[in-house]
Amino acid sequence: MYDDIVARFRAVLPPQSSDGAFVSLRIVDEQTDLLGLRSGVLEPPSSRRDVGAMVTVHRNGGLGYAATSDLRGSGLRQAIEKATDWAEQTSNRALFDTRAIAMPAPTGTYQTPVKRPWSDVPVAERVAWLQHVGQLIGNDPRIVDWESSLFAVLTRSRYVTSHGADIYQELHHLAPDVTIMAAADGVVQKRSTGMRGFSQQGGWEVVARSQIESLVPRFREEAFELLTAPNCPSGTMHLLLDPGQMMLQIHESIGHPLELDRILGDERNYAGRSFVSPEMFGSYRYGSDLLNVTFDPTRPEQFASYAWDDDGNPATRQHIIQDGILVRGLGSSTSEQRSGLPGVASSRATSWNRPPIDRMANLNVEPGDQSFEQLVSQVERGVYMETNTSWSIDDSRNKFQFGCELGRVIENGELKGLVRTPNYRGISATFWRNLAGVGDRSTFEVLGTPFCGKGEPNQIIRVGHASPACLFANVAVFGGA
Repeated sequence: MYDDIVARFRAVLPPQSSDGAFVSLRIVDEQTDLLGLRSGVLEPPSSRRDVGAMVTVHRNGGLGYAATSDLRGSGLRQAIEKATDWAEQTSNRALFDTRAIAMPAPTGTYQTPVKRPWSDVPVAERVAWLQHVGQLIGNDPRIVDWESSLFAVLTRSRYVTSHGADIYQELHHLAPDVTIMAAADGVVQKRSTGMRGFSQQGGWEVVARSQIESLVPRFREEAFELLTAPNCPSGTMHLLLDPGQMMLQIHESIGHPLELDRILGDERNYAGRSFVSPEMFGSYRYGSDLLNVTFDPTRPEQFASYAWDDDGNPATRQHIIQDGILVRGLGSSTSEQRSGLPGVASSRATSWNRPPIDRMANLNVEPGDQSFEQLVSQVERGVYMETNTSWSIDDSRNKFQFGCELGRVIENGELKGLVRTPNYRGISATFWRNLAGVGDRSTFEVLGTPFCGKGEPNQIIRVGHASPACLFANVAVFGGA
């Protein structure tokens, strides 16, 4: 696919590309569709296609980029010239010498396994599903607002280089979502799938995998019950988190702190730095012996799966934290060269008009060997929490405070009644060391989010997080207002 654009690119490559310089072209063609129903009313559908290309040049140790939506030969030539000029200007000012980076030259194709493509599903069938969700929610006067939606993205990309790389990837993303708002006597409570928390790769079959139709009746009744539930108790106690809240915990207090460019200081003026320093790798105890975290873009249904990153590095499953010890960072080949630390295939860009930077992809906590019931049974006093609703973390990704939609008291090894506005706080450097139990595969869920922001100019990118339920000891828990 896009053979005509590739032919034009090769035709305008300058002679120096065969004399030590490296030139790449990354074509991105993305179709995004959003369809939603709010309180029974179909909202204006959104459909957008965005096509363009990024040229990258390594020359004399410098690095340059130039993006273009003009995919004619003249547009590609101009982009190459601009990127080359930037590379030459940075050659004697760069933090690292790009000639030391062995850029890969992969060839091949990768496509998300899809049973029924989104494009094959008639609009009437999509709307009928949204309406069916609404019928399950019902018309109780305590329901003051509700929304069901479908967010679909098809990304096609072609990556070719002056030294022989040529890869094509086609990624199908779908995120079904539901939110229910209930109110009574001045109290408002929400139950939801959590900011498109059930985001996976695949076709229409993702809707069935989400099990939203079976979740809606439970969400509805929990929203009602939370209206009169007591506030979450406060104190230091055990905390049991469901996979939906674990997704945010992994994202904020493992994923972002371990991005190598952040550790090197690249983000400090925008999104902050990290409490992690280079000398910690290989010896630092990030968590208890139960903590095993993998970078795994090879799980086909997960939201950020791919075969190669945006610099052509082959994607492989790697331990980031093993038996509690920090072993590897989330950094591209460029950051590996700068830092001297091991990284992963995580050079990713949000679109054709952004250069790839160090990003999370699929970052997962590996399952343990305890059932949900076993996790609960070992708690004398604690709270179980589901589905994130608020978050705050400092600019070193260390001190944090998170709130959830739903809590349930645990007393003497048994789940008790619901509590509302449950919150907890902690410090990343010690929180994970208090990991006291990791759920088995029966508690494991594959989740994700379309909304991870980073970089200047900003890049919003898709990430995946899979996790079992996890139990933590000695956590500061408290109720909200």
